[in-house]
Amino acid sequence: MEKLPSKSQIVQWLADNPTLTSKRDIARAFGIKGGDLRIELKRMLKELEAEGALVKAERSYRDPAALPPVSILKVLAPDGDGDLFGDAMEWTGEGTAPRILIITKASDPALGQGDRILARLEPVGGKDHNYEARLIRKLGHNPLKLLGIFRSESEGGRVVPVDKKNDKEWRVLRDGTMDARDGELVEAEQAGPRRMGLPQARITARLGDPSGPRAISLIAIHQHGIPDQFPDKVVAEADAATPAPLAKREDMRDLALVTIDPPDARDRDDAVLAMPDPDPANIGGHIVWVAIADVAHYVRPGSELDREAKKRGNSSYFPDRVVPMLPDTLSGDLCSLHENVDRACMAVRMVLDAHGRKISHRFTRGMMRSVASLSYAQVQNAIDGSADDVTAPLLDDVLRPLYAAYQATKQARNERQPLDLDLPERKIVLSDEGKVLAVDFYERLDAHKVIEEFMILANVSAAEELNRLKAPLLFRVHEEPSPEKLQALREVAEASGFVLSKGQVLKTSHLNQLLAAAEGTEFYELINVSTLRAMTQAYYSPQNFGHFGLALRNYAHFTSPIRRYSDLIVHRALIAAHGWGNDGLAQQDVEELAETAKHISDTERRSMVAERDTNDRYLAAYLADRVGAIFDGRVSGVQRFGLFVKLDDSGADGLIPIRSVGREFFHFDADTQTLMGADTGLTIGIGQRVKVRLADAVPVTGGLILELLEIDDRALPKSHAPRGRGSPRKPGKAAAKSRAVKRKVSRQRRK
Repeated sequence: MEKLPSKSQIVQWLADNPTLTSKRDIARAFGIKGGDLRIELKRMLKELEAEGALVKAERSYRDPAALPPVSILKVLAPDGDGDLFGDAMEWTGEGTAPRILIITKASDPALGQGDRILARLEPVGGKDHNYEARLIRKLGHNPLKLLGIFRSESEGGRVVPVDKKNDKEWRVLRDGTMDARDGELVEAEQAGPRRMGLPQARITARLGDPSGPRAISLIAIHQHGIPDQFPDKVVAEADAATPAPLAKREDMRDLALVTIDPPDARDRDDAVLAMPDPDPANIGGHIVWVAIADVAHYVRPGSELDREAKKRGNSSYFPDRVVPMLPDTLSGDLCSLHENVDRACMAVRMVLDAHGRKISHRFTRGMMRSVASLSYAQVQNAIDGSADDVTAPLLDDVLRPLYAAYQATKQARNERQPLDLDLPERKIVLSDEGKVLAVDFYERLDAHKVIEEFMILANVSAAEELNRLKAPLLFRVHEEPSPEKLQALREVAEASGFVLSKGQVLKTSHLNQLLAAAEGTEFYELINVSTLRAMTQAYYSPQNFGHFGLALRNYAHFTSPIRRYSDLIVHRALIAAHGWGNDGLAQQDVEELAETAKHISDTERRSMVAERDTNDRYLAAYLADRVGAIFDGRVSGVQRFGLFVKLDDSGADGLIPIRSVGREFFHFDADTQTLMGADTGLTIGIGQRVKVRLADAVPVTGGLILELLEIDDRALPKSHAPRGRGSPRKPGKAAAKSRAVKRKVSRQRRK
């Protein structure tokens, strides 16, 4: 259609197509493509809205006197005849709300007053009711919740939220307190309509001491403003989702794809397969498949699910819980690549040569069926000769080809020289009650490296494919270190007896040479930590500035759309560029790419800070009953106000206040990150070994206060000045002495 429809045609079309209600749907239905026509359509819709012929909810339009064909209802108490009626939670019209009779079947679950259901509505002409509703599914109760400190009063009490952004207290009646004690951390939910005065709540869980283990991650979640509850409309959309059909997808169900994850994985969003390349022109080559959950099929642009996923940006992971980007109906079920279940996927087939270099790739939208859900340790044990009943049948045809392809990629990786940092990651082991049992190291197996390398290859392929198609996307960008940070790293290296040359374009291979030179020396950890600190933080951008750490020119995130919104954008870009459906990257998505990139980069940093704060609090709680104990550690930071020390056993970071370091005044040198004693010349810098006493542990803040006992296996030198009352030397004299001490320390470290 080359001309605009009339207003009556628009209203009639919306009545005939109640599930297609966005401006984009209307434009597509009437063939409106030009910019001028779209502007005119927008004007007409606004006029219809002003005239009352349509009502706009979010970005969709419908008849104001009608309910959506699929709606959320709140079940009312049975009437005198035993019939169930429901209140439409989405009713926005004027006058009396329509009366809805709920028709149940024998197979439906029992419904009671207050239950929320997703139902299909059919208008009827009956005198007693306007609609009949048939149950689709029963929804979980989803009231407004909050976390706070309970303050007891004679008539019940109040809940003071822990979220700094929420200063409104909630009133709790006497019968809704669950006998909570004054000062307890509690979880509460809204108990009545929000009218004038304090909103009313009832306590649903007593979490005890705010510094206790069960409260730690909840406090961080609320403190950093991480959304941890899905709105009703989002839950309803997820609950209404059904498995994707095969339709025009490529049938990949005969491929022996497997998922390999941690044993406690809550979602499985990637599957892999490798096999020798039969092409005689590629002798010794490999074919590698990476299949990723097709989240884009379920999370459509402009939907409630999409808006909430974008708002969250990513999932957040804590020792005792996960705050997911998507509701569990999707993340744990329909989008999770479970064993022996058909699942929609986005996949890439990559051809590698015998040296692990990628020759070609091909993307497809398919339907797969995982043949096994495996753990990293399970796969590694099988390769090492201890296969179990699950892995034994897969060993020759599935697992060994994966490792063979990985061995080839190691050659290409060595040529590329990505940054090779060695920083063991610690994990906090909790009891069922949330108490810290131990602090262990994550085991680093070849099985982890197999999956990591194939995911990197898939991410590179996605970026290259969209570049080839000249399609917009979000790149994962990691820029090289700033000159200031690089100079700081160079000074640490030189003070430790190593060299990081100047006057050349910095490459990761130069940093790897420094790391290799430090390996096996007492400065190995220092050089690794200092190199990490010199790095810039990675971020998302619609412009490509390369990935310095991975030594890659093109890199995007494609492999985790269940937990990262960036990957969902890349999936949509591939769908749009290949014409695989109407759920690809929309024009509005393209226009907002820069804004989206900044937002999800911010949410990623927010999650990282919240996760770090949570770990700090858990570690402080773990060490709280060991105050007075002595620990070994290493100086991890130096500031004017004191020293930061990372403890060897737990990896916890603690502060030694400057007032407690020795019995003299210390001069701070920001350039070399050192403190120098004015009387003794004692110089303390990053990486030095120390012995400390734990003076205090505060679980609420995660703070550890330490007392310095020894440096590099030597007791602190004595000074004639009383503790805390040392007199600073004159600036000129102190600077001269500082330079002399630096030269002396440098010579000693080179010996």
